[in-house]
Amino acid sequence: MSGESTRRRGVRGWVVAQVGGLPRQFWVLWGGTLVNRLGTMVEPFLALYLTGVRHLPLITVGVVLVVFGCGSFVSHLLGGWLADRIGRRATLTGGMVAAALSLVALGYAESLAGIVVAVFAVGATMDMYRPASAAAVSDVVPSRDQPRAFGLLYWAVNMGFAIAMVIGGALAREGFYLLFLANALTCLVFAVLIWRAVPKTAARPPAHTGSYLTVLKDGTMVAYTLVVFAFAAVHVQSITTLPLAMGATGLSPSDYGLAIGINGVIVLVLQPLIVGPLAARDHSRVVAVGMALLGAGFGLATLAGVTWQYMASVAVWTVGEVVFMTVAQTIVADLSPPELRGRYNGVHGVAWSAANMLGPLAGTWLLHDFGSTTLWLTCLGTGLAGATGQLLLRPTIRRRAGSARQAVLV
Repeated sequence: MSGESTRRRGVRGWVVAQVGGLPRQFWVLWGGTLVNRLGTMVEPFLALYLTGVRHLPLITVGVVLVVFGCGSFVSHLLGGWLADRIGRRATLTGGMVAAALSLVALGYAESLAGIVVAVFAVGATMDMYRPASAAAVSDVVPSRDQPRAFGLLYWAVNMGFAIAMVIGGALAREGFYLLFLANALTCLVFAVLIWRAVPKTAARPPAHTGSYLTVLKDGTMVAYTLVVFAFAAVHVQSITTLPLAMGATGLSPSDYGLAIGINGVIVLVLQPLIVGPLAARDHSRVVAVGMALLGAGFGLATLAGVTWQYMASVAVWTVGEVVFMTVAQTIVADLSPPELRGRYNGVHGVAWSAANMLGPLAGTWLLHDFGSTTLWLTCLGTGLAGATGQLLLRPTIRRRAGSARQAVLV
């Protein structure tokens, strides 16, 4: 009995160490993010909807998806600007309401022009919450707890998305409009949670906030954004060129499903276990290790020919993903002054949007013209280059990490 009690206290102590001490406002953001991701069903099934329901040709679908990517690019910049100008709560709430309306409009759009406009609107509103959410976490969570807080948000995003894929597939069989309705409903739930439970955090008055030009003049932030872009451009190969490369070796879509499924399992299991230890480490070194592991994992694909070998490759780069993502957002918080947190996070988000647009183009070009070996070795080199770059940034980031980050309530 004594041993059982000791084990229970040990488990309870570990849980408290992972989730204890974070403010109520953070948990509202966490819960809202989870609910929102549980409803993220339209984007993953958008191509199927456009071809199967609206009967658009594949080349047209490709153009529409590029329009969606352009909207996502805009959404990060707009969300970051609004977060600093009108406050985090107003941006989060307004962005989610606008996203819900855009989703419903897309579900009803029938003409090509209407679909294009609605798709752009969805892209321009769906990610508007991200810079405001990250800025709000920096506002309300003490700097020592921010790696843990951002890690928990990352975990919620992945858990919600994994469940959403299962639910979305079931709803799609009953009718695609249910996807739009469910996605819009979860956006509205997130908006209500934020409006009722999160204070109106904001930066200084607009006259003193600076602009995106101020962010672009910050050489350290620009360099770190390039590191994030490199990470995202390699990571996106997992859903673009990896299934193509596996198919070229004679493997089936189900084989790809088995391989990529390892990613979700490792993220959900590993992230809660390592966030505490990694938070206490130098953030730049953690990011560098994550970059190196990501590159090494994709590099291992050069040796893969059967499913289990691709699974091993996925396992390695997934560990790198978890390591990188645990502290990546915290570095943005370390670099951003309170009055520009929204814009700094907006630039950080743009790196992901740009990589998600350009990464597939570069990856498919390398795969088509030079073969999979060149593609995977390029991923390896990009990961190692990013790790080296981050280590070069380490002294400056360490000097700036101690800057006071204090929420301003209005």
